[in-house]
Amino acid sequence: MPFLPMSSQQLYRSDTFYEWFGLDNPLMYAAHKAAGGITSVYRQIGTGCEEIFREIIQDRLGLEPDQIRWSYATTRQGRAQKLALDARIALADIPSPRRRLAMRRWLRRACGIVGVANEIADVLKGAVFEVRQGYKSKDSKRQNADIANAATAYAQGYLPVVVMLSSQIDNDIATRYEHEKWLILRGILHGASWQSTYAFCHDVLGYDLAGFFQAHSPQIKASVEKTLKTLLTADEQPKS
Repeated sequence: MPFLPMSSQQLYRSDTFYEWFGLDNPLMYAAHKAAGGITSVYRQIGTGCEEIFREIIQDRLGLEPDQIRWSYATTRQGRAQKLALDARIALADIPSPRRRLAMRRWLRRACGIVGVANEIADVLKGAVFEVRQGYKSKDSKRQNADIANAATAYAQGYLPVVVMLSSQIDNDIATRYEHEKWLILRGILHGASWQSTYAFCHDVLGYDLAGFFQAHSPQIKASVEKTLKTLLTADEQPKS
């Protein structure tokens, strides 16, 4: 007879302390599974949004994959590291004069919004982008890394931009990023191209990203619902 590993429920039930507290309840495992799973759902959505944003930039501006990458080498605590943001748009790389002019005008206005002096705005080469589906985490390490990214971006001649696909960002975080001269594009349907991600995509890149999500919403919802139902199943079966 093959050996069947003990399930988590059986393991907890065999421990007197956990059994006293009722932690052998199947709902406990559903909660554990859902907690990690929900984090993964958000992470996968974020990764997908990064890919979509890069594809839009490449397709609408006529850029190559190498042209939209941005990374830099640094040393922290004696260790060499390579850091990167999700996308880059360099004015000089845009082959279309019309798109290049639209991006240049947007860049000048965006610099004014974040308080960059005109003398600096005039010599910026473009913008670099960090794409997020939402940002509520109070992770100071992550924030400090982004602040360092912004400093390097300006040093290399780029405006740092956070691209939010939703409107979910903590006010304290937004204030800190804006203080460090990040432009934050929020996932709102109305607003100017230096305020709204969807307006930026429509007006500057020439792509209706909001329309794309709306058109594919039924398929996306079905996939998410299937995943959530799996995560919220309380039953835990022993694995063979």
